[in-house]
Amino acid sequence: MLIVLFISCFQNSSAQHHLGIMRCCFILSPPCYRQQPLSSRETSFLIGEEPSAKRFNLFLRRRLMFKKDEQSKDSIFFRDGIRQIDFVLSYVDDMKKEADFKAERRKEFEQNLRKTGLELEVEDKRNSEDGRTYFVKIHAPWEVLVTYAEVLGIKMPIQESDIPPAETFPFSYMLGPLKLPKNVRHPRPEYFTAQFTRHRQELFLIEDESSFFPSSSRNRIVYYILSRCPFGVEDGKKKFGIERLLTSNTYSSAYPLHDGQYWKPSEPPNPVNERYVLCQNWARFSYFYKEQPLDLVRNYFGEKIAMYFVFLGFYTEMLSFAAIVGLACFIYGLLSMDGNSSSTEICDPMIGGQIIMCPLCDLVCDYWRLNTTCLASKISYLFDNESTVFFAIFMGIWVTLFLEFWKQRQARMEYEWDLVDFEEEQQQLQLRPEFEAMCKHRKMNAVTKEMEPYMPLCSRLPWYFLSGATVTLWMALVIACMVAVIVYRLSVFATFASFMESEASLKHVKSFLTPQITTSLTGSCLNFIIILILNFFYEKISAWITKMEIPRTYQEYESSLTLKMFLFQFVNFYSSCFYVAFFKGKFVGYPGKYTYIFNVWRSEECDPGGCLIELTTQLTIIMTGKQIFGNIKEAIYPMVLNWWRRRKARTNSEKLYSRWEQDHDLETFGSLGLFYEYLETVIQFGFVTLFVASFPLAPLLALLNNIIEIRVDAWKLTTQYRRPVAAKAHSIGVWQDILYGMTVLSVATNAFIVAFTSDIIPRLVYYYAYSKDATEPMKGYVNDSLSTFLIADFPNHTAPWEKRDFTTCRYRDYRYPPDHEQKYFHNMQYWHVLAAKMTFIIVMEHVVFLVKFLLAWMIPDVPKDVLDRIKREKLMTIKILHDFELNKLKENLRINSSELAKQVIIQENKVQLAKSAV
Repeated sequence: MLIVLFISCFQNSSAQHHLGIMRCCFILSPPCYRQQPLSSRETSFLIGEEPSAKRFNLFLRRRLMFKKDEQSKDSIFFRDGIRQIDFVLSYVDDMKKEADFKAERRKEFEQNLRKTGLELEVEDKRNSEDGRTYFVKIHAPWEVLVTYAEVLGIKMPIQESDIPPAETFPFSYMLGPLKLPKNVRHPRPEYFTAQFTRHRQELFLIEDESSFFPSSSRNRIVYYILSRCPFGVEDGKKKFGIERLLTSNTYSSAYPLHDGQYWKPSEPPNPVNERYVLCQNWARFSYFYKEQPLDLVRNYFGEKIAMYFVFLGFYTEMLSFAAIVGLACFIYGLLSMDGNSSSTEICDPMIGGQIIMCPLCDLVCDYWRLNTTCLASKISYLFDNESTVFFAIFMGIWVTLFLEFWKQRQARMEYEWDLVDFEEEQQQLQLRPEFEAMCKHRKMNAVTKEMEPYMPLCSRLPWYFLSGATVTLWMALVIACMVAVIVYRLSVFATFASFMESEASLKHVKSFLTPQITTSLTGSCLNFIIILILNFFYEKISAWITKMEIPRTYQEYESSLTLKMFLFQFVNFYSSCFYVAFFKGKFVGYPGKYTYIFNVWRSEECDPGGCLIELTTQLTIIMTGKQIFGNIKEAIYPMVLNWWRRRKARTNSEKLYSRWEQDHDLETFGSLGLFYEYLETVIQFGFVTLFVASFPLAPLLALLNNIIEIRVDAWKLTTQYRRPVAAKAHSIGVWQDILYGMTVLSVATNAFIVAFTSDIIPRLVYYYAYSKDATEPMKGYVNDSLSTFLIADFPNHTAPWEKRDFTTCRYRDYRYPPDHEQKYFHNMQYWHVLAAKMTFIIVMEHVVFLVKFLLAWMIPDVPKDVLDRIKREKLMTIKILHDFELNKLKENLRINSSELAKQVIIQENKVQLAKSAV
């Protein structure tokens, strides 16, 4: 019926009736063909002709406006409703002098994009909500997709896999509540895959050309074209790539579209809204106990982002084991705290109450009684008991198991995601626009045999020196700030001590808030604030310095930035912990001959129970503060920016303007978005492993943080950021080497913490060598660990002003008493303890390293079942390809033989006709 009416409309073919024909076809077309509005040009054509038809034009204008509003909420198609939008470019009219130059660049660039086969549709600024922004929508047709899928070596399904799924362990049904629905966990069945070839399209399982390539592959292909498309010749050099155009503000942004709105599923004819599925099953905080839909994350965001979430999820799983053991060690310390002989003696009024300790600072600090540190000694025992040694050894083995099992998980994901034969992503090896712009020399590439921009080493050396000097200067600044905090603690300690002594109202407070604890808490908080401030400024400076080095490729840029940021953050976050663990209280001297900083401030002393409690305090404040601050920043910062941008740009709600405008107003994830996520995780890994002997609850805190971190990262990626361009990655890259280096270092640091920071080794030496009570071996340990000093030997400028009725005071060390001929020299027990400490370090390191190497040797990098699956898939792929080529050859031979028979018959007929004619 429609065809007949269409032909009748065309019977009069005069030009003056063209408008009537268009109206006729438009009105008679069924609703499914007129869901989308016409273009602005078509609209103006329709309503600009025949003034006599004003009433019809008014109706048509209202109808078109209504249809535009209906479509603009969620459409991811061109105006025809058929071609899907794969990428969007945006730009704003520039009224400056360079406006014509940029417009010419855009015109040339878009013409070249069309020449590659891409289809473009421009949204005029009058159609945008702010009235200033142009949007260029890009669609990759089938021919472009198949061509570049072959160029990029994208693997596509050729046959459903017959390999049975991996066997589950017997009690896997108990994990049912943790599982997601099967259609979310595995949205597509398993297939045998092969690199796509456009000449073998019949081989691949192509049911629908529009949905054969997932949206992540489509935007990756389009970005590949955009990054190589030329836009002109300037200064005799060919200029190309969307990144250069973005850098010069020719375009303001370039991004692929999200599938739809995250708060509701898509409506037909739009495809399934994977963004909504991810938001419901992955980005919800109420699903914190659920597994992650990693296959769906990979399909939507690409392998590089998905690999980060695989790593973060696996790290969180492994932390659960360390957290359980650490919590058990803490509970053991809690239960055995009352039976601790050292704390009992310190708290006993007849023992600790009778021991007079030497002043902790000069002049203003008074003598004090040991039992004033009763509470501190009990808290110290929570983290400094027999289980500390066990937990330090356990964590040394745990980090090895973590890395070895991660290699296996990584190998499994490589197989499942078709990354076994993966080569480095081409975008990472592409020349940076900044490098090309700064290069004045050219050199032939030995591989491609093409002339490429080249920068001599002599031109780079000044920037390398500047970069090295800057990093060194900032690390020195961190050390200087740490020294400033130490000076603050020394200065404030004297103030706190004198204030608490003079104020009678603080008598009850002094029992749990001693000058040592007060100074340690305030000093740790101040140190944390300084760390955040330095980190904020260094991030900006390191990015600027890395750009000034003019790295050749994006990979070189990221590697250089990684080195700078990790070195700085390592020093920034860990320097204060290293100081408390290995330096504080180790070079104090003794009464009458103290060590002074800058000849002014006396070196800090540890509590009589050791410095471990201060290390625990420092570690807890920095680690917890960093995690809380990081999560708040990641969650609130993009949300506030997006809200402000929408509020500033328009008055309409987010639900009313177009899909591409909604995404345009979101935050950009950026090429370094994952870099900062990995850096944050690696720094946390350092807290968990390097100093874990001082704080068994560190893995538990990290576990709780990571459970939240996964959902925060998922939420911001699905709701607050533009969709990143999909990229491939078969591993976590250089971060794996950094993690390995930190695991080796952690064995040494924990051995030294147990030996030199905790009180374990001195107690063991006393237990086995110096104890005199067989029934209570640890009785008298506190008195034995304290040396005696004659008050008369104090220099005048250090002794308290007031005279006392006692003649000696005690201090923490192993030295001869004043009446000995070698008074104040280290006694034999000091050397026994030192020898025991060194022996423990050597034994612990060798035992842990031996176990590490044995585990690394015993656990294969690739599990056997994965190896078998890889071999099976390769065998089946070869067989399928062989059968396909064989069938194709047979078919060609059959066609050729039938054509040959036809040619023979024709020739025979010609001969017969010739004979009959004669």
